[in-house]
Amino acid sequence: MKVLVTGCCGYIGSHTCVELLDNNYEVIGLDNFSNSKKEVLDKIKRITSKSIKFYEGNMLNEELLSRIFVENKIDAVIDFAAYKAVGESISIPIDYYINNVSSVLILLKVMKKYKCKRLVFSSSATVYGTPNKVPITEDSPIGGTTNPYGTSKLMVEHILKDVYKSDPTWDICILRYFNPIGAHSSSLLGENPNGIPANLLPYITRVANGKLAELSVFGDDYDTKDGTGIRDYIHVVDLARGHIKALQKLEKEKKGLYIYNLGTGTGYSVLDIVRTFEKTNDMKIKYRIAPRREGDVASCYADPSKAREELGFECEKTLVDMLKDAWNFEKRNF
Repeated sequence: MKVLVTGCCGYIGSHTCVELLDNNYEVIGLDNFSNSKKEVLDKIKRITSKSIKFYEGNMLNEELLSRIFVENKIDAVIDFAAYKAVGESISIPIDYYINNVSSVLILLKVMKKYKCKRLVFSSSATVYGTPNKVPITEDSPIGGTTNPYGTSKLMVEHILKDVYKSDPTWDICILRYFNPIGAHSSSLLGENPNGIPANLLPYITRVANGKLAELSVFGDDYDTKDGTGIRDYIHVVDLARGHIKALQKLEKEKKGLYIYNLGTGTGYSVLDIVRTFEKTNDMKIKYRIAPRREGDVASCYADPSKAREELGFECEKTLVDMLKDAWNFEKRNF
């Protein structure tokens, strides 16, 4: 099976390419390197001893997308080509809506033209907004999003539901991620954002290696056990494995629209992460308490039972694995 992976050199995309290649899928990749690096292609090859057929460019380029479909008989698409920083999305919402929503519309148009109707979409737990209860199930209310990033994912989910309603021969799997962290055990792949990290763990590792002075903990007055925000952290390799399970589901079922949470089902606070990182890697992390960050919610973690029951997906990596792998990646590469 030939799978087009958009955003193939990004954090989650690159790990998913590894899992696809290891499971004998043929991978065609697309990336514009807006938040990734070309050297990732070589690292994927070093890990798997296999290459992906790569195209450089933007998913907004309909002509390029069409050429990819003409030159390759694409059987399925996994879409990772989205901007992903909550705080940044509040500052530049237009960019987020163009990149995260308009690009998917173009992708769907091209997929329909070339009769490729199998899609795994990278969504987010942010579509739940401020959850009315935790853990969050797939039946929990969506909407009331607190930032443009989450709203862009919600918009695409509505678009995909409308597409399927209009033509139920589509095979669509929407995966609502919680918080991916960690790195590949080889230390060749990991989270390496351009500029100052927007996510917690790469910020911690940059503080640990002395590249950043201290970590800002945004808010210590939430209604949580220690006042800091609680999230469900999932190892990026487990998350990548979830995409293989989703693709296998679509191959087996042939048509349908499915939605799954991908998380561990356990919530950890920001200070839990800091203290466990310190203990795991035998070091101290300097941090300060900062004001709450606009767009954040107090507590968000998954009920992963549906993915377990319907996909046969369970997380294998522990929080210690996540924090150890992230630090090993930082030490090896920076």
